[in-house]
Amino acid sequence: MKKHFVRYALGLVILLLLLGHSAKLYQIGFINHLDSIAYDTKLRMTMPQSSDDRVVILDIDEKSLGELGRWPWGRDKLSLLFNKLFDKYGVALVGMDVVFAERDDSSGLKSLESLAKKELAGSAPFQNALRELKPQLDNDARFAAAIKNRKVILGYYLSSEEKGTSSGDLPAPAFPAGSFDGRPIKFTSWTNYGGNLPEFQKAAASAGHFNSIVDFDGISRRVPMIAEHKGNYYEALSLAMVRSLLGSPKMVPGYPEGGSSDGYAAIEWLDLVTSQGDLRIPVDENVAALIPYRGFQGSFSYLSIADVLADRIKPEQLKGKIVLIGTTAPGLMDLRSTPVGSVYPGVEIHANLISGMLDGSIKYRPAYVTGVDVLLLLLAGSVMVFLLPFLSPFRATIVALIVMSFLLAVNLSFWQGGNMVLPLASGVLLVLALYALNMSWGYFVESRIKRQLTGLFGQYVPPELVDEMSKDPENYSMAGRKAELTVLFSDVRGFTTISEGLEPDQLATLMNEYLGAMTLVIRKNRGTLDKYIGDAIMAFWGAPVSDAEHARHAVLTALEMQEALIELNKLLVAKGWPDLKIGVGVNTGTMTVGDMGSPVRQSYTVMGDAVNLGARLEGITKQYGVGILAGQVTRELVKDEFVFRELDRVRVKGKVEPIAIYEPVGLAGKVSPEELAELDLWSQALTAYRSQDWDLAEQLLQKLSGMTPRYLYDLYSKRIAHCRSEPPGAGWDGVTTFETK
Repeated sequence: MKKHFVRYALGLVILLLLLGHSAKLYQIGFINHLDSIAYDTKLRMTMPQSSDDRVVILDIDEKSLGELGRWPWGRDKLSLLFNKLFDKYGVALVGMDVVFAERDDSSGLKSLESLAKKELAGSAPFQNALRELKPQLDNDARFAAAIKNRKVILGYYLSSEEKGTSSGDLPAPAFPAGSFDGRPIKFTSWTNYGGNLPEFQKAAASAGHFNSIVDFDGISRRVPMIAEHKGNYYEALSLAMVRSLLGSPKMVPGYPEGGSSDGYAAIEWLDLVTSQGDLRIPVDENVAALIPYRGFQGSFSYLSIADVLADRIKPEQLKGKIVLIGTTAPGLMDLRSTPVGSVYPGVEIHANLISGMLDGSIKYRPAYVTGVDVLLLLLAGSVMVFLLPFLSPFRATIVALIVMSFLLAVNLSFWQGGNMVLPLASGVLLVLALYALNMSWGYFVESRIKRQLTGLFGQYVPPELVDEMSKDPENYSMAGRKAELTVLFSDVRGFTTISEGLEPDQLATLMNEYLGAMTLVIRKNRGTLDKYIGDAIMAFWGAPVSDAEHARHAVLTALEMQEALIELNKLLVAKGWPDLKIGVGVNTGTMTVGDMGSPVRQSYTVMGDAVNLGARLEGITKQYGVGILAGQVTRELVKDEFVFRELDRVRVKGKVEPIAIYEPVGLAGKVSPEELAELDLWSQALTAYRSQDWDLAEQLLQKLSGMTPRYLYDLYSKRIAHCRSEPPGAGWDGVTTFETK
């Protein structure tokens, strides 16, 4: 026993730490994150991936926007849509994943009524005509009439913006104020709302909120079935639709047996009481339901609203269906991050919930699962803490696998057989931690990890960053991932000519001194050296160590490289060698970063359009006679820290959209008044050039002649001369297109 005392003690510390988390005495974010990953994995592995033809989504898609115009559409179109849905197609129910918060003045009725009160107040023919036309022109009244006495469920949103205001009307609450007095239930609560116009809310059968709960990792896994606002309790859109479909039955909150205001008082389910029996909807401690995703996007039939209005669909596609109206158009911003897709239409979340309520497939996660989790941890932990120290590595591995299999089997049996969600991460971590503790006993973990990181990243990043990474090694990996980073390319101008004038050993010495000086600047500013490509250098910032100021460090590096080159050239000239000039391109954007290559050779590098653009920027520095070019994303991120000169708007090879390009001049506050005055004069000249005011642009360029960069001013003078002889026309956008790299 004494021999293994330290191992027992460390094992019990691990067990008690995880038990405290599972018992909710405190929460460990990392374990919660792992539990979310485990939940998402189980969901994706077991979801039916079948369609539900009871629910149809009418999509405000790109096709509809193209045919009917941008959203919001006139309510006359929506009135026609609802009349078709109920009268022609015979739908069972319609739910709206949009809000009608503003009045529709597109018919011109408001202007006509203004004329009737003022300029044409005495014109009887005009007044009579207006009275006859008003029913056809009052789009809001037409829409209210189209949804009245029909099973139409409107949507609205709840919010808690600090300075937010409420608008529109809310429906009657599902539970009035005071319904849950004395019960400490953790309802989600919001202070503001965005509702529909009063006449629409009055005409509709009901309404429900379309809020979801976004978890700490930004993913939507739950929807509050009941949410609190100023003491009243409001139901979700999906719940309101199911209730309307079932004839608006009474809703009864379900409490565990023996629950009281003095103890455990959570709502574990909501019962919809119908004559055919109760429909039970499981909810968690926040009275939220886990979204029962049927599959990936497209688990429900999507029909374009344009096709419905144009009668391009068959009646059987909608007859008797539950219809949800929402959008998948990216510009309308109703996209969510979910376990089954990082870009997922919000309207399909409601469809999944409706389908899950009707099928009874919503998972239970009652509060008492905490006790089950604690019991399993205590059982598994006790076996491993007191048994593993006595076993050989092989037998300890077998025991760990058996315990792990037991925990997984129990968890999956609850998931599949009992339709219940049990935490998994604590048990898995317990087994892994205790196994690792016993297997690594006597081994210096920290020094080993540091050696590994140095081996992986030492050739790319400065030693001080390797030290920083070794303090938190689990957050660093060479696996590919996407991230916003900044890349830098530099190249020696006229390198072929220089190399031809030197002996091989001289050229090698020159390049070693040049690359050494530039690399010191990159490392000084926390850069990751990607590679040398002959005389070219590629570096990036923001990986593997996160750097919130990656754009600033890259721009600062570019400026300091030019300064370092001045000092280096003094040494080169003293040796009788030619001085060097370099072009530097800097660009920021989303890139893929990681260890890439072949089994023969790997390299930790970045790839993507933003990287290619950085290389293009370096290539066109010589076209403008400047040493550095930065992309517009980079400039936007650091515009308050550096002074820039906008040079042009260009369309580089391989890109369709033009971008603005900028020359970093220096740090803000360190640029002389004379340079700032010159920059202001140049900005005026560029504005005049783009507005085709050739005379003014030429006058300003005359004032700039002789200043630096002279090549740039001469370039625009030539462009103006060309535009005078061949006017670009009214549609000219001032963009310069480069057809070569």
